[in-house]
Amino acid sequence: MANPTWHNIHPDFRLNGIRFSTKELVKIGQYLSIEGEPFEKSIGDFLCDWTSDASTLNVQTSGSTGNPKTITLKKEHMVNSALATGAYFGLKPKQKALLCLPCTGIAGKMMLVRAMVLGLHLDYVEPSSTPLPNNDKTYDFVAMVPLQVQNLLDTMDRIKQLIVGGAPVDLSLRRALAELSVHAYETYGMTETITHIAVKRINAESTSYFEALPNVAVSLDDRGCLVIDAPNISDEKIITNDLVELIGENQFNWLGRYDSIINSGGVKLVPEKIEDKLSSLIQSRFFVAGLPDDTLGQKLILIVEDESVNNGKLLQTIKQLKSLSKYEVPKAVYSVKTFEETSTKKVDRKKTLEQIK
Repeated sequence: MANPTWHNIHPDFRLNGIRFSTKELVKIGQYLSIEGEPFEKSIGDFLCDWTSDASTLNVQTSGSTGNPKTITLKKEHMVNSALATGAYFGLKPKQKALLCLPCTGIAGKMMLVRAMVLGLHLDYVEPSSTPLPNNDKTYDFVAMVPLQVQNLLDTMDRIKQLIVGGAPVDLSLRRALAELSVHAYETYGMTETITHIAVKRINAESTSYFEALPNVAVSLDDRGCLVIDAPNISDEKIITNDLVELIGENQFNWLGRYDSIINSGGVKLVPEKIEDKLSSLIQSRFFVAGLPDDTLGQKLILIVEDESVNNGKLLQTIKQLKSLSKYEVPKAVYSVKTFEETSTKKVDRKKTLEQIK
């Protein structure tokens, strides 16, 4: 059987409990674009784009790891991505899914595509840090960012399969999820790969690896960064800035971003590795970064989203952490009230850093 086109909406697809034909989706898309709540306008815009005769659509990257840019994706590739996700997670028509991410980014858009292609019953709610709707439903498939998951641990029994993306899942959250019944997976992907091309089951430790989905081949370039060959979702190989360690043919361990490496006194520090070690100590959101320094070139600092933190006391506690090398201990700790975020609710590190400069 040939893959369905974007115009072939699955007959079992429901949006907030209502069945829509392709023509009806055009009308509801137009209505939401004009009359909907602010968060609904992006849903309406996407439905209008999806049901048009154009074979491609434009999507903006999140800007969490660089300047936002607009890229063009083939709808055929987006359908292929949805089918691959459905096959990997065993999703069936009429299963319930939840859209709680902004539809301005690829993650939110693809929840709609999966529902339309696979025949899921999709509810959507306004994106927030606590997005589970006030009903008695149990959802078969949900995508969230780590902050949403952290705030909903007490109600995770309402979710059967959960994918978590947008930021690394820290040790404390991994351990919390491992104690629950939900089948939780961390995802690896980006706008260019039409969300995830690899997933790993979340357990209590960091011992599992990302496993590439079927028809995805991975390799390294001369920098040690991941190269993705996935002809079903991209006509070209995708060269990333993600430092990885290959484990076998289709597994890899994510180490951090090549372009976020901090060169401090000639020692190259990977922020993401340091953050993973610190996650057992810090309950609030945080990240490490490099600030210009006359002596070191860049000095390592820690930024915490909690103004009540005693920065000096926290730094002394960090110095006792045996897993950190002496180079990985921050030179200073800063606390801010609220992190800056991108339109897709990812932490905007660059703008947040401007608060302390």
